[in-house]
Amino acid sequence: MDDRQKVLNLIGLATKAGKTASGEFMTEKSVKSGKAFLVIVSEEASDNTRKMFTNMCTYYEVPIYFFGKKSEIGHAMGKEMRASLVILDAGFAKAVVKLLNTNGGSKYESI
Repeated sequence: MDDRQKVLNLIGLATKAGKTASGEFMTEKSVKSGKAFLVIVSEEASDNTRKMFTNMCTYYEVPIYFFGKKSEIGHAMGKEMRASLVILDAGFAKAVVKLLNTNGGSKYESI
């Protein structure tokens, strides 16, 4: 199993545990309320969405990664397509960041 699939599996586990929120509004709300440990935005997200979350996460000092397709993220969460999600648990966030960092490369940007 590759790291990409492991990240999607962790997102699924975190969702089942109730430790994620998805969609633009809920992601923004979680970051601004200080509950967010990690923000993941789809690689397919619009430039406007990417810029908004990058600026917000920089301001609130929350790590952000650009990962996966909207359909992959949605499927991992058991929902429709998702452009953004937030992980609300330090343990899950740490595990996901560790996997994303082993991939490296310009495909995965972080702050």
